[in-house]
Amino acid sequence: MMRRLMLILLPSLWGIASQAQAFHEYNDSVVLSNDQVSIVLHTASGTVDYHFTGGSFLYNTVAYVQDINTGMLSTANLEQHPYSTDAVEDSLGKGIRINIKHMDDKHALYLLQRITLYADGPYVLTDMVAGSAAGQATVETRHISPIAILPSAKGRLAVIGNEPRILDEPFDNDEWVGVKERHWPDARGISYDFSSVYDNTTLAGIVLGAVSHDFWKTGIIYKTAAIKGQLDSFVVYGGAATPDKDGTHDHALHGTMKGSFVQSPLVYIGGGPDIRLLFTLYGRINAKLNGSLNWKGYAPVYWNSFGVEGVLGYEKVMMPPGVGKISDYLHTLDNFSRWSHPVLSIDSYDQSIYTTELLTSLGKYAKKNGQQMGFYFIPFAIWTWKNTMDQTPVAGTSYTLRDVVLKDQDGKPIAYKDGDWGAFPLDPTHPATRQSIIAQLQKARTIGASFLKIDFLTAGALESTTRWDPSVRTGLQAYNYGMKMLKHLIDSILGPDIFITQAISPMFPHQYAHTRFISTDVYSHLRDDEKGFPGWGSTGSSLATGSHLGWVQGTLWPYTNLDVCIMQHFQKNPDLNEQEIKVRLYAMMVMGSILGDGSDFRQPLAAERGRKFLDNARLCAFFSRPQAFTPLKFSDGDSYDQQMAFYLKGDTTLLGLFNFYTQQTYSGSFRLQDLGLKKGKYIVKDFLTDATVGNIEKDQDTFTFSVGPKDALMVRIIPE
Repeated sequence: MMRRLMLILLPSLWGIASQAQAFHEYNDSVVLSNDQVSIVLHTASGTVDYHFTGGSFLYNTVAYVQDINTGMLSTANLEQHPYSTDAVEDSLGKGIRINIKHMDDKHALYLLQRITLYADGPYVLTDMVAGSAAGQATVETRHISPIAILPSAKGRLAVIGNEPRILDEPFDNDEWVGVKERHWPDARGISYDFSSVYDNTTLAGIVLGAVSHDFWKTGIIYKTAAIKGQLDSFVVYGGAATPDKDGTHDHALHGTMKGSFVQSPLVYIGGGPDIRLLFTLYGRINAKLNGSLNWKGYAPVYWNSFGVEGVLGYEKVMMPPGVGKISDYLHTLDNFSRWSHPVLSIDSYDQSIYTTELLTSLGKYAKKNGQQMGFYFIPFAIWTWKNTMDQTPVAGTSYTLRDVVLKDQDGKPIAYKDGDWGAFPLDPTHPATRQSIIAQLQKARTIGASFLKIDFLTAGALESTTRWDPSVRTGLQAYNYGMKMLKHLIDSILGPDIFITQAISPMFPHQYAHTRFISTDVYSHLRDDEKGFPGWGSTGSSLATGSHLGWVQGTLWPYTNLDVCIMQHFQKNPDLNEQEIKVRLYAMMVMGSILGDGSDFRQPLAAERGRKFLDNARLCAFFSRPQAFTPLKFSDGDSYDQQMAFYLKGDTTLLGLFNFYTQQTYSGSFRLQDLGLKKGKYIVKDFLTDATVGNIEKDQDTFTFSVGPKDALMVRIIPE
């Protein structure tokens, strides 16, 4: 029997027509809903269901904490589940929050779930607080979950469709790991920060992810159920710390939160008929809650030295006069230089050769050619010989590396990159780390740098058994502290108009940079299994990951970064052919990447191709304001044989097709309405050559394009 009905009309945040929220109380349940989401609290058991437009749902969800002293306590273990509601008005809009306090007389802790539903959003935000019932005891945890589906609670997550997938996201972009699409029946693992369960054909499903990133590393443990499209184990929790290659790279347990109460990460749960929109909304909410950087003017274009020689000067490939010749060559590319002053991004370099004085001289030379200087540094790690830790100074200080290095579970120095020559992580809270960053930024100012590439940032997020500041208790808390400090120092030493790109780094927190590498050290060959090349760093693998991450452009960062393109060969790798170069550039386009190149233009073939590709007027105009395309067809599974499709709606719509099969042609049929186009006459032109490659007649609903093996197609669809 219904006891009360309340309808509330609230204004829209996202530009959708205002919709009604309803709150219903029954004898055994409470229902809070809007037109897209329905939340059901079962008042006897304390479990919560979530139902979304399109049929996806989470059933019998619980929340829990693993207290260091008293063990695991779930909302299902407690007998009483009183609730209250609050009106909410914040940066996301207006809505209703339901507060569920799970408690009884048998346990020393209570668990408070908070679930917020906004008036017109296809999502909820939820977190959980675990507190001392008496208000005096201390709660301490390194594992807390605001939403969990457990077999013991008969929980279930389900999506509708015949091709269900689970999206598995690595913690960072190191070691060439990528986003994976897991299939039934035997998928299990841990995703980090966010995940999605969706149908690969319809793209309907659920997106879940943390929207707070200042204390907890968020993990998502998943395991498929026997029934296709369902999971009976799915846990979103704060406290992820794993040594895995695709994990957090940790050598110590996750730090603990401690106090009279502890709080989980705040988690977004969105559901509906299109996960692409749900991910974009997830990105916008992260930006609204945590901030984001803007970039005024045109996007930077750059040349980076790493593609020519790893450590610049070490192998004597690109000695100082060579950089000057690169500058002279770039000066001849009118379109490449048309929109912004190209950056000479000097990557990791041998300081005995590329001294501050020499870099300053190069900066003056570049300025005469209408170019800017970039600067590379590593704020939270030092590369050195393992046996010299006591002798290795922290730049700009009287401390040695051993004084500042993070410690593992046994109290020993952590080798972030192990080896006789290795990278050792610095404590972001240590004053020596701050002084070292200041010393590096002063070098950047001296050489006139306006573009920073910061690398190996994950080192600062590692868990440690000791820190200079004991109030900083976790790796991510320390990393957030360090990145906030770094951005403040950049602003104060170099000024606010410095472009910052993150190389190896966690995805979150995001708000301290203008772009982040989707994949690092991409060598531009087509596939990871291509003969003569390393088994990593290909365009195919980076785009397979990127196909799921285009939503970060314009939400978390102004642009993405798919690393550099190469006109001839990357370091000592074999030569590329022009088809591979074209595929690479198109991949950068669909990801909304800034344009960078890593070629040795002293080589005649590289110089010739640079004039053909990097000075193409349409290409350069696009990269002056790059935008990520919307995926029509994601990558799927672990195979190198991938076919992907993307579009960008505009006055002239762009369509990009990619075929990473080595033998099979990709024939794609596309509906005009899926590209946001109305029926009508269109002419279709190749993006680079401007040659007409097809026509769409006014009575057509669909059109077809084919792409040969190991190739890509980018076309402009122009209304007639």
